Amino acid sequence: MANQLDVSADLLAYVRQVSLRDDEVLRDLREITAELPGGEKLLVMPEEGQLLELLAGLCGARRVVDVGTFTGYSALCLARALPTDGTVVTCDIHERWSTIAREHWKRAEVADRIDFRVGDGKQVLADLLTELGADSVDLAFIDADKSGYRDYFEGALRLVRPGGLVVIDNTLLFGRVVDPAAQDPDTVSIRALNEFLRDDDRVDIVLLPMGDGITLARKKQRELR
Repeated sequence: MANQLDVSADLLAYVRQVSLRDDEVLRDLREITAELPGGEKLLVMPEEGQLLELLAGLCGARRVVDVGTFTGYSALCLARALPTDGTVVTCDIHERWSTIAREHWKRAEVADRIDFRVGDGKQVLADLLTELGADSVDLAFIDADKSGYRDYFEGALRLVRPGGLVVIDNTLLFGRVVDPAAQDPDTVSIRALNEFLRDDDRVDIVLLPMGDGITLARKKQRELR
C-alpha cells in the first residue's frame, strides 16, 4: 500500500505547472490577499479554488452557499462554474474586505452571480432556509471561524439537496489535530467535527490531505419507503 507523499515546494510547483489553470484576476487577488494582515494564512490555495470550481461543475450547481467571504476568492471560483442565471450566496461577519472582493468579481465578470451578505454565518444560513427552503442548494463551502463549523455544517446540510455537497476547509488545521498538546478552541472544535462526520450516516465523506485538509460530505439520497 502506497503512503501519502510529503508535498515539497518543488513537488507543489510541479503540480501547479501541470494542472493549474490560472489567470490574471485570480493571481492578482491572491497577491493582494497575501499582503493583508493574516492574509497568507487565510488564503485559499489556487488548486483548492480550482477544485471548488470543478466540484460545482460536477454537481451541475445553480445555487451555491459560501460561508466566509474574506476577499472573495472562493466565491469567485465557485461563481465561474455556474450558468449565467446561477447564484453564489456568500457571507462574512463584516464587509471589511468587500471592496477588494467586488472589484475582482467585476473583473472576472461574475459579479452578477454573487449575492454578498454581511452577518453571522449561522443566521445567514437560517435566513436562507426560510427564503429558499430545505434541499434547495447544490453545494455549500465552509471556510470561516472554526468554533462555528458544526453549526455551519448543520445549517448547510439542511439547505443542500440530496446528492449535493458540503465542502469544509481546514479540517487538518495545520496538522494540529494530531498534536495532543494542541487544546486551543479551534483545534478542539475541528477534532470534534471530524469525529462527528466520521459517524454521521446522513452523508458520505472523504477527508482529502490537500492544503490544510478539505472534507467533502455528500448528502445521501433519501431512502424510498
